[in-house]
Amino acid sequence: MNQYPHPIIAREGWPFLAISLVLALAATAWCAAWSIPLWIIFVFVLQFFRDPPREIPQEANAVLSPADGRVIKVERTQDPYGQREAILVSVFMNVFNVHSNRSPVDGTIRKVQYFPGKFMNADLDKASTENERNAIVLETAGGKTVTFVQVAGLIARRILCYVKVGDQLTRGQRYGFIRFGSRVDVYLPLDASVKVSIGDKVAATTTILAILPQS
Repeated sequence: MNQYPHPIIAREGWPFLAISLVLALAATAWCAAWSIPLWIIFVFVLQFFRDPPREIPQEANAVLSPADGRVIKVERTQDPYGQREAILVSVFMNVFNVHSNRSPVDGTIRKVQYFPGKFMNADLDKASTENERNAIVLETAGGKTVTFVQVAGLIARRILCYVKVGDQLTRGQRYGFIRFGSRVDVYLPLDASVKVSIGDKVAATTTILAILPQS
């Protein structure tokens, strides 16, 4: 079981929860009927920032989903961060998905790049190259490169990344968070065996996106 240094509600959400709770309680004290919208907002914030622990599959060379959501793209393309041809698997997160991001593989971070940009709907193809984003290029112990990119969306206004070049990540390890709707792009080696299709619903850590070949 993957353990995190915080309760089931992500620490990124604590200030938002505190503010929404205080406002809802104040409104209730003033007029219970008028407080209903504020309690709805509190419940929404509570569910958005949930961050449950996840079971980590033990299959050798498995590439795990870095995010909850729906697969919107599986295609061969160019990895602009790893400078190579790759298979791209994109996972779109709506506002009801868990937005904590977790490492898809074990390995060493070789590059971290942040790009300011637009805030178009993350479901659009051009969001991968025009929206605000943060890319991590990781090298596995077997010498394979896996790139995963946090992409801001129409509502998302903050990408949080807590790792740097040289850090070691393990599968399922929490490395970042995106607030309020977004996507994560995963660039895989061409010889990876993809296990998901467009339209599939995936869960961070527990869903296997692909299997890397034996080194």
